[in-house]
Amino acid sequence: MAMSVATKLQSPAKPLSEGRVVLGPGGNRFRVSEEAKRKKEGLKKPQQHREQPSEVPEAVVRNNLSFESSCSSDSSSSGSSVKMVNSRGRVKRNGLKPVKVVPHGVEVPAKRCDWITPNSDPLYTSFHDEEWGVPVHDDKKLFELLVLSQALAELSWPTILNKRDIFRKLFDNFDPSSIAKFTDKKLLSLKASGGTLLSEPKLRAVIENANQMLKVQQEFGSFSNYCWSFINHKPMKNGFRYARQVPVKTPKSELISKDLMQRGFRCVGPTVIYSFMQVAGLVNDHLLTCFRFQECNSNIKKDLQAKTEETEVLTNALENNCLSHD
Repeated sequence: MAMSVATKLQSPAKPLSEGRVVLGPGGNRFRVSEEAKRKKEGLKKPQQHREQPSEVPEAVVRNNLSFESSCSSDSSSSGSSVKMVNSRGRVKRNGLKPVKVVPHGVEVPAKRCDWITPNSDPLYTSFHDEEWGVPVHDDKKLFELLVLSQALAELSWPTILNKRDIFRKLFDNFDPSSIAKFTDKKLLSLKASGGTLLSEPKLRAVIENANQMLKVQQEFGSFSNYCWSFINHKPMKNGFRYARQVPVKTPKSELISKDLMQRGFRCVGPTVIYSFMQVAGLVNDHLLTCFRFQECNSNIKKDLQAKTEETEVLTNALENNCLSHD
């Protein structure tokens, strides 16, 4: 019985891994052994086991290498067809830019200046393609273009071009010598028939400018020589890329305008004169992207070459005459 009582009074043995109470300098603290701490940390944060890559048979590696080399050779030979995907998911294409393929027999419309659109008046489009920017040296044509440029203050180019025949009929095909003889009675008839086209000050300006043009012809030989002398008889080329870059007036147009006003011309401000310079080909303001930009330049070269040849012929004729007289 004593042995049984003794066994009952004995406390069960505690495992060695548990912590024990220790008297520390700051009071009694329950200190856990290092081993117990490690076990608890192991329970809280399970260790991430990295799987070791399984060994790949050598034959499979060789097959993959041969496949990759064949793919790389195909991609290098394809050149521009290779695509790259960046981190944002956008596809980038290496090499040349995509080219628009036009079916055989389909005519591609020519690229014109930005102010000519598919909805533009056909007369306006033809005017852009055939007249605007082409150098003009005929006095009657120059006077016509000057009058039409003056009309731009009140009308637009499409409206002017649609009524161009009326303008020519009113002003005797823009013959300066005939217009200079217009009387007040003729002016009243112009107001009655052409009042919707031009105001009375503009009509009087046309008559006065015709008189002044005759004086310029006597002084310079022609109105063409007078106009082209301001730019050394060579058209100016601006080469603008955008329509917003094209000016409405320039220092050169201001110079010509000032000289014309001093000679008695009326309604010839810098803006009117620059419009006149554009349409008469004194300046090539077709945009770089317009097909007429290069065509006008080539016409200028042909015109200059023809003038040079004509000058050489006249020079040779004068020299022959001088030799024959000697």
